[in-house]
Amino acid sequence: MPRPQKVRKILCPPAMSGFSPYGIPATDSEPIIMTFEEFESIKLVNYEKMPQEEAALLMQISRPTFTRIYNRALNIIGIAFVEARSIQIEGGNCEFEREWFRCTRCFKLIEGLENHSKCTDCPHFEKNELTRLNPDIKDRIA
Repeated sequence: MPRPQKVRKILCPPAMSGFSPYGIPATDSEPIIMTFEEFESIKLVNYEKMPQEEAALLMQISRPTFTRIYNRALNIIGIAFVEARSIQIEGGNCEFEREWFRCTRCFKLIEGLENHSKCTDCPHFEKNELTRLNPDIKDRIA
């Protein structure tokens, strides 16, 4: 029996909830799912130019585990490019530093529930219009 996976540490979720190919209607194919930790691995290595060893330490996982996550992310991107499929970013075995929410109307990313009322871009200040992004809590806020 394999041992349970370690929870991956992530500073914050991505600003968007997915990505879709240009010129292809979203209804033409089923989206491929990328987890938050797979997105984080791409961000750390390709965007922030961090060595895999350092990125693994930041996510509090081993370097071989990080490499497996990173390779899965590259595979997802490859499939999405070749098959013209959209990528949906959600879930995974990770933990954010703080609670993160997304407004269900304007899709703005909000760090902590106390910051929602400070959002000047969004006229929706009701708590029931937020979805909690932390993977371990999937319920909508009541």
